[in-house]
Amino acid sequence: MDDNKQIKKSKGSFRGLIPLVVFLVLFFSVGIITGDFSKLPILVGVLIATAVAFCIKAEDKEKRRTFEEKMTIFCKGAGEHTLVLMIVIFILAGAFYGVAGSMGAVDSVKNIGLTILPANMILPGIFMVACILSFSMGTSMGTIGAVIPIAIGIAQAADINVALTCGAAVGGAMFGDNLSFISDTTIAATRTQGVAMKDKFKANILMVLPAVIVNLILLALVPVDPAKITEVLAATAGDSVFAIDNLIKLLPYIVVITLSLIGVHVAISLSASIAVGLVVGWIQGSFTLVESFGLVHMGITSMTDTAMIAIVVGGLVKLMQDLGGIEWLLHKLTARTKTAKGGELSIAALVSLLDMATTNNTVAIIAAGPIAKDISQEYGIAPQRVASILDIFAAAFSGLVPYASQLLAVQGLLIVAGLNDIGATSVMFYNWYALLMLVFGIIFILLGFPKFKNKSANEEKVAA
Repeated sequence: MDDNKQIKKSKGSFRGLIPLVVFLVLFFSVGIITGDFSKLPILVGVLIATAVAFCIKAEDKEKRRTFEEKMTIFCKGAGEHTLVLMIVIFILAGAFYGVAGSMGAVDSVKNIGLTILPANMILPGIFMVACILSFSMGTSMGTIGAVIPIAIGIAQAADINVALTCGAAVGGAMFGDNLSFISDTTIAATRTQGVAMKDKFKANILMVLPAVIVNLILLALVPVDPAKITEVLAATAGDSVFAIDNLIKLLPYIVVITLSLIGVHVAISLSASIAVGLVVGWIQGSFTLVESFGLVHMGITSMTDTAMIAIVVGGLVKLMQDLGGIEWLLHKLTARTKTAKGGELSIAALVSLLDMATTNNTVAIIAAGPIAKDISQEYGIAPQRVASILDIFAAAFSGLVPYASQLLAVQGLLIVAGLNDIGATSVMFYNWYALLMLVFGIIFILLGFPKFKNKSANEEKVAA
């Protein structure tokens, strides 16, 4: 018999997904029973799921691990380099917000925002600012670090639902994560499908533009009290919001946004903005040199819970992968695909579930990409559509999973602002744009729109 025929692709094992199932059941059960999804701290839920993973034995006896071996696997996942980089960004974002808040940058941006934007356009304005910034930067995390503090300040000043305001900002952050030419998810989606970025963009923008329009309309319809905004502005009437002192306080935000727009790494951008904020604060007498150390430390420590969740989730995902959970998921979702439309729905479900399991949309796209390419070739699906579907659904779920990096970062910044009662889950329910991405993504799959000619293998190689 041919050696190639003897090789069977591993079907994985459902056992590897049991920890994720335990977490989701526990999380939603506690939320539904108590009526408050913040009652179960995410870190506690993830630790329980991790304990379950340590107790599960691999289905294949040859792959069963000792406790020490499982701990080694867990530590490798927890220390994965992209995860460590994410934690560094968390820490820098916390320090940035701590310094920016103490030296008056948040108040200045808040007051200018209230002055420029019409009352009924504050929420759409925050969403569009986040869209533009994330598209330019190519990163949802950098956008969240820059925009969420502003969104929190405006929401508190104008007496708007803080979770709703943050949800609008996160939606805008996911817009760029999905569409930007320099986003890692865009790069992963186009490279795995062998399609040019401009072709993927043409398909992708047509599929999400309705979601953008509907989201803007919904945000504009949210009632905002103009009298409250007038009252806030009156409180600052002693000094014009465009006075030199106020404009100087904007420097930390100007630095982080400018550096990000020209392609400087988000870690460098945040570090530079922290340094600028400290210098401005010292000069204006907002705090002393010694006090500034405490402010930076306070911002960093506010992100401790967020960083710990990211570390434990990274280790848990590695354990689930070792137990065959990811392979099982891949096999089950692609086993019964029969038509092009069914293939597209399978690709959407595959990358969505991988995103929920790994909490990393880039990793989810890379894992699903080769299988998605096989499906597209078998059923004649245009690679532009496949790349768009991968990126749309991965980006949407990254903004809807409360234990993913994006919402964890928001939760950390809310804690820095003293809003401990507003968690990632609260913001998740107000991320209307991500929900609309899913809705319109499914609609366009069912309609088969937009249509593109399927390229030959040679053409795909050229595009890659």
